[in-house]
Amino acid sequence: MVYLDHNATTPLDPAAREAMLEHLGGEFGNPSSIHSAGRKARAAVDDARDLLATLLGAKSHEIIFTGGGTESCNLGLMGIARAHAARGKHIIISAIEHHAVLHAAEHLHRFEGFDLSILPVDSSGVVDPDLLTRLIRPDTTVVSIMHANNETGVIQPLEAIASVCAEKGVFLHTDAVQTFGKLPVRSDLPGLSALSIAAHKFYGPKGVGAIWIKAGIPLSRTAHGGSHENSRRPGTENVAAIAGMAAASAAATTRAAADSERLAPLRERLWHDISTACPSAIRNGDPARSLANTLNVSFPGADGEALLMGLDLEGVCVSSGSACMVGSIQPSHVLLAMGVPPDTALATVRFSLGHGTTESDIATTATAVAKVAKLQHDLAA
Repeated sequence: MVYLDHNATTPLDPAAREAMLEHLGGEFGNPSSIHSAGRKARAAVDDARDLLATLLGAKSHEIIFTGGGTESCNLGLMGIARAHAARGKHIIISAIEHHAVLHAAEHLHRFEGFDLSILPVDSSGVVDPDLLTRLIRPDTTVVSIMHANNETGVIQPLEAIASVCAEKGVFLHTDAVQTFGKLPVRSDLPGLSALSIAAHKFYGPKGVGAIWIKAGIPLSRTAHGGSHENSRRPGTENVAAIAGMAAASAAATTRAAADSERLAPLRERLWHDISTACPSAIRNGDPARSLANTLNVSFPGADGEALLMGLDLEGVCVSSGSACMVGSIQPSHVLLAMGVPPDTALATVRFSLGHGTTESDIATTATAVAKVAKLQHDLAA
């Protein structure tokens, strides 16, 4: 099997597995308990918090552990927006946000009376900071723009965006789920207020994430039931998963630069081979400002679902640029925002490479794509 779906999830790093095993066996205490077993669990959570804070350039008490990237993004957008509703109820997100942000913003708009502005992107999938400046109003409180897109890999001009938000005095949350462990991600960027990550995107376990929220920013809970995480996120901490996330974060950030340097040429080779075999194929997103591991390709005239199934039968695991919703395939909102026609957006495949990807994997994938695409062409003829 060739696995090229690392933007969906990654295999568990051996260091993360080892860190987790300790807390899946003998060390099983509740970190809120005051006895020795509880104190050992609390120490593990505190050590993980300290490590993540160091990697992010943050203070330990600014880190909140969550159940994953979706919860982190919900807390970053909804928690800040609700806490500052008396000041203003206008929020801004980009058109290409993950549904964790998009649906949270739509909920605030539909059910809680917030005004919502959608910041468009150009054909390369990049937002314009100058347009953001014009969209910000006196009642704007929160802007949420992702660091890099999960489908195209396109990296946003976060420094310029943060500068705009700092100048306008609004809070900025960024979904860094796809960038932490791949790019340098720092919380001390002037103008940045909150940043979300998810462990399973950087070789940690599923079901755990974290959000950094700058000290002093009031936050409204999105769940209720306890005083955990300094009364910001109730619920007993998942000690094993948190320990695994910390170990994975250390490993991923250490090798991030080397991985990017190695994967970028493999990605380009894959695109070269695909475009040679399929001249009508279209590359989505600006390769000069994309994650080194991500290639998003549309095959006009093809059936996207059949492409995925065909590649799976050839032993290649990839994802589509569309989402399955209530039994019907819908075109990716990301590609539509970039101006890609719906039919073309439906015929899209995302290839996302990872730490274990080899040259042989790329060659196998290119051969499989050529075979499956030709079969579809012949069937349509």
